[in-house]
Amino acid sequence: MIHNHRWRLGLAAGDPRYGAQERLAQGPVIGVPTITLDGELAPFTPAGDGAMYRDKFSGPCVHRTLKGIGHNVPQQAPEAFAEAVVEAGSLLRL
Repeated sequence: MIHNHRWRLGLAAGDPRYGAQERLAQGPVIGVPTITLDGELAPFTPAGDGAMYRDKFSGPCVHRTLKGIGHNVPQQAPEAFAEAVVEAGSLLRL
C-alpha cells in the first residue's frame, strides 16, 4: 500500500508485479462533469488544487479541499460528500 501511494505521487516506479498501475494511469479522459475532493488532513496524498489530475477530465471539473478532513471523505464528511454528488449532477444540466 505504501508503495502504491508513493507511485501515485510520482515518487517511485510502478511495481512490475502490478503492471496494471501504468495502464490505469493512462486510462481514458473522463468527459462527464466532475467534482474532485481532497481532505486537507489526508495522510496519503497532499491536499491541493486538483491540478495534479486535472488533465484526466475534459468536462466541467470543480475541485474542493475540505478543511479538517482526512483521507476518508465519505465517512468523515458525509454532508460535504453528498453535496458534491448533488452539485456534480447539477453540472450535467449546464
